[in-house]
Amino acid sequence: MIEELHDLAAMEAFGARIAARLRPGDVVALEGDLGAGKTTLARAILKALGYENEVPSPTFTIIETYDAPPLRLPMVHADFYRLEDPSELREIGLDDYREDAALIAEWPARAGGFAQELGCLSLELEIVGQSRRAIVQPGDDWLGRMP
Repeated sequence: MIEELHDLAAMEAFGARIAARLRPGDVVALEGDLGAGKTTLARAILKALGYENEVPSPTFTIIETYDAPPLRLPMVHADFYRLEDPSELREIGLDDYREDAALIAEWPARAGGFAQELGCLSLELEIVGQSRRAIVQPGDDWLGRMP
């Protein structure tokens, strides 16, 4: 499935549709070049889940967590850009953060990927002129609840 994201409003609406269908244990895996909109989409998802403050990019912290409440469900927002090897996830303790939470993963390939997880919604974001495009690949658990 391809989702055309012509402007920020379209990105926010798409993020809201994803947020409405998220469940604990899900992974939203965001791939794409620098500037493709990964963090913008992550912010839209978190906003739709009820987060009202600024959402920092986790590029340097690697992991940011968000509690429920105020969110509808606990969330982990991770940016794996700076990882040199997927084994670093053990040191970071990603599995501990993910317990009963959904995960938004930027640069998931650098963490070994999440496509094998049934609850993974993989999105490849592309820059197309002045807008963006999301190529959506659902894991098995997403087939009946696509955004």
